[in-house]
Amino acid sequence: MIDRPHRERPVRRGVGAGIARWLRRLVVGTVLVGLLLVLGTAVRVWQVARIDDRTPADAIVVLGAAQYAGTPSSVFEARLEQAGKLYDDGVAPRIVTVGGKQEGDEFTEAAAGKNYLIERGVPADSISAVEEGADTLRSIEAVSERMQSEGLNSMVLVSDPWHSLRTRTMARDTGLDAWTSPTRQGPAVFTRESQVHGIARETGALLWYQLTHFSADFSYTAGQ
Repeated sequence: MIDRPHRERPVRRGVGAGIARWLRRLVVGTVLVGLLLVLGTAVRVWQVARIDDRTPADAIVVLGAAQYAGTPSSVFEARLEQAGKLYDDGVAPRIVTVGGKQEGDEFTEAAAGKNYLIERGVPADSISAVEEGADTLRSIEAVSERMQSEGLNSMVLVSDPWHSLRTRTMARDTGLDAWTSPTRQGPAVFTRESQVHGIARETGALLWYQLTHFSADFSYTAGQ
């Protein structure tokens, strides 16, 4: 009997090649889906940033930002000015400032904001200061709890344009009706660099919130 040379089984080679192709397609598909998700979120951040919704509401809510010994930073001042204009236009009968304080601070963001608005001419009894919240989510939750306890159900959120979608999403998640009227002045909108930075930052923060339901407030580097 003549021995025949051993031949590799082509079926095994075919199976291995098929698995490799499947894995490559899986990786490429996953990357493409991820890129589309990030790009789609960035586009939504940009779209909502352009919305100035002045539908009448129960309250105008100003998201806090840095303050220095009771003096709002330029970022915070821009938000407060927008809230004051909305109040003057009759969008809501009251303004709610929100934000706690950092270690060593004498004033909370909410108190600094309220004092600024009073000096601007808004009646003190038309302003509520919710002196809680070290990040966006905690601030929104604190405002929501206060408003719902007082029978208030709708708000116009005032922050930087790129912050609008995330704040609106969080507020609606608490059960409130919420829309946005962002400031159009201040460091957040001064330069193309600050705009790109803001969109990128908020895209990441919103995706993180939607994935974990935790807040991710990345540092703001375009100026204070």
